[in-house]
Amino acid sequence: MNEVRKCPVLVTGGAGYIGSHAVLALKDAGWDVAIIDNLSTGFRFAVPDDVPLYEGDIADADLLARIFAEQGTRAIMHFAGSIVVPESVEKPLDYYENNTVKSRALMAAAVKAGVPHFIFSSTAATYGAPDVETVQETTPTVPINPYGWSKLMTEQMLSDTAAAHGMNYCALRYFNVAGADPEARTGQSTAGATHLIKVACEAATGKRSHVDVYGTDYDTPDGTGVRDYIHVSDLAAAHVLALEGLIEQPSRSLVMNCGYGRGFSVLEVLDAVDRTTNATIKREMKPRRAGNSAALVSDPSKIRATLPWQPKYADLDVIVSHALQWERRLAEVRPEMSKKS
Repeated sequence: MNEVRKCPVLVTGGAGYIGSHAVLALKDAGWDVAIIDNLSTGFRFAVPDDVPLYEGDIADADLLARIFAEQGTRAIMHFAGSIVVPESVEKPLDYYENNTVKSRALMAAAVKAGVPHFIFSSTAATYGAPDVETVQETTPTVPINPYGWSKLMTEQMLSDTAAAHGMNYCALRYFNVAGADPEARTGQSTAGATHLIKVACEAATGKRSHVDVYGTDYDTPDGTGVRDYIHVSDLAAAHVLALEGLIEQPSRSLVMNCGYGRGFSVLEVLDAVDRTTNATIKREMKPRRAGNSAALVSDPSKIRATLPWQPKYADLDVIVSHALQWERRLAEVRPEMSKKS
């Protein structure tokens, strides 16, 4: 890929888990970055000192207009939203409001300001429970929970908006994001997080007494759910490359999977944490949770063919070790997180 002219980027949800890693990846690559985050699940400490933080809501049209004018924004990376699948089943209207309605407001503000490039944090939950070993972008999108639907609706709005207004976009469908910045600059910091590797690391560092395993009767080799775990820093790197791709070919929009193409079961993940710590996490078997599928593994052929993406951390033990490194550092930046739950 040729040298791309860098432009100012606004990162929504840039104080959160994935967004903060994208901010670091952009900064490390020399881009000008600003953040909008309401800090409902994000953290001020995750924002680098030299990155402007606008505390507010992505549906605030006046605030967005001011940011675009002050920063000269030419691209948006949109991470802000709600992400807990079981919660989306319990509170569907909250998810459609936060993920879909507010994304529509963000798009409207971008169109009004003439922002030409938009990268969207989508999800493999758009596929639902596909009856295939690995999921391609052409696999039917039939979500089985409101979270997946809220993201798929946003993808459709982006597609229609791009066609009507000369914007191009990239929707990246994440599989299971895990790990933390290798330099321990940021990581998953949310109290009560539901990500398996985060939960396991909390148990391994004494913050939880055990790990609940939800569902042991799936049609998988060991009966527990199988997922494709991708290191958050590899995912952040994919966003930067996707932005370069949009700028290089402004008439092209993209929808691509982000995963490694390898699945691990819940028990295999817990074994990896045990292996890394040379200790054993207590496991408690529970019934399945609503809205979860048995297995979800990516076919990453398209992103590898489209972008010069070369993952650096595609190893479960490396992902776990970086997550554990951040979990131990978290006691410094969030002392209240060191308490046992």
